[in-house]
Amino acid sequence: MTAPASSGLLSLVSQITLVLSFLFPLYLVGLVLPLLVRRSRRPGRASDYDWHLFVPCRDEEAVIGQTLEYLRAACPTAHIWVIDDDSDDATGDIVRWAAQRDHGIHLVQRRRPEARQGKGEALNAAYRMLNAWLPPGADRARTIVGVFDADGRPEPGCLDHVAARRFLGRPEVGGVQIEVRMMNRVEHRPHPDAGRLRNLYARLLIRMQDLEFRAPVAALQHARKTSRSVCLGGNGQFARLCALDDLTAARGRPWTGRLLEDFELGMHLLLAGWINSFCADTYVEQEALFDTKRFLTQRTRWAQGVMQCLRYIGSVWRSDLIPNLGFLELTFFLVQPWLQLLGALLYPIPMIALLTSYARHPGTAATYLASGGWRGLTLYVAMAFGQFVIWGPIYRRKCEPESGFWRALGWGFVYPVYLFSLYVVSWRAVGRIVMGRNGWAKTRRNAERAVTGPVAKEA
Repeated sequence: MTAPASSGLLSLVSQITLVLSFLFPLYLVGLVLPLLVRRSRRPGRASDYDWHLFVPCRDEEAVIGQTLEYLRAACPTAHIWVIDDDSDDATGDIVRWAAQRDHGIHLVQRRRPEARQGKGEALNAAYRMLNAWLPPGADRARTIVGVFDADGRPEPGCLDHVAARRFLGRPEVGGVQIEVRMMNRVEHRPHPDAGRLRNLYARLLIRMQDLEFRAPVAALQHARKTSRSVCLGGNGQFARLCALDDLTAARGRPWTGRLLEDFELGMHLLLAGWINSFCADTYVEQEALFDTKRFLTQRTRWAQGVMQCLRYIGSVWRSDLIPNLGFLELTFFLVQPWLQLLGALLYPIPMIALLTSYARHPGTAATYLASGGWRGLTLYVAMAFGQFVIWGPIYRRKCEPESGFWRALGWGFVYPVYLFSLYVVSWRAVGRIVMGRNGWAKTRRNAERAVTGPVAKEA
């Protein structure tokens, strides 16, 4: 690389920093400010609706009994439909015993070969059984289906918040997603028999998952209210039964068989003309994974699911029911895993070129730095990492006000390292697609020492 080329590269870095210095404040205002200024508002009345909670299960004997007890206490007016997807353990027996003693608990028993076709098909089975159970003339606009994981712990009274006027109180709202939190975020020794370093790593992995869902994901969902592109998640989603009926009329079933059936349901609701909304006034807690292998396997499945949904870009572009801003946001979300593949290749190139230039022409680089170029490089690095580091203090202010500032800042510096896993899982997801591995596998719970039947494994 010649000296003029080296100087040109350094100038390019300076120009990039100018663009970043302009975009970064807009990013903060547009995404972060709505999250920080949000205030809780008055809940509605859950009694205005009929609630039915779907809990898909496979080999969940370690948690399902406690989950049923919790859901009956937290959501006493709801009917609970547990879908046993042909478990090899005692899941079905536990639910059957509970259903015999509580008429608000229902067992949806599935057997192979129909069973084990994915979470979406399990939910469809519960939808069909609910339809057969409901009396003729039931108000399907006021019949609400919620979906919770087998370890899901919704906040007591959460149904009142979902029933508020700005959520299900608006007849055009077909789906509502509530905030997700990690129930084991304060666990001090996730690995009781391991040493300090391994437990420190496990605590940080758990904390990063909680930070991710309660800060950047929550902020993005708030922003999506403006673009009318709110996404639904697999835990803590609610939908009107009449909205699910619309999807059945158009597609033959509410949930489809892809790996990200929750996002796909939300996408189908948007394409059918319904509005999805995000409720941060209440929450559902779930278990964060603290094992790297299981975490990467889970995220690989999520990334592969988004990649499978790329086919919906054409439908989004052709739809007259999704506003332009929502069209742009959904398009970016659908191509994001592919951009991460590209970014993993391209992001290191400028820094490698810069270091090579410095090694071959140190005089040119030294002159550039001495004449003020160091300010541009410093700004470049600050902007590149700052957009992620800020989430530590934001998370502290919004979610963990009792934590110290320096601890929150430390979380912020760990978060970019945590996000590096997204590049790894994108490549793993591509590998699964190339090999034709599209099956859904259960991720083993932290409380399970062993699991029978297929479990999530390394891709």
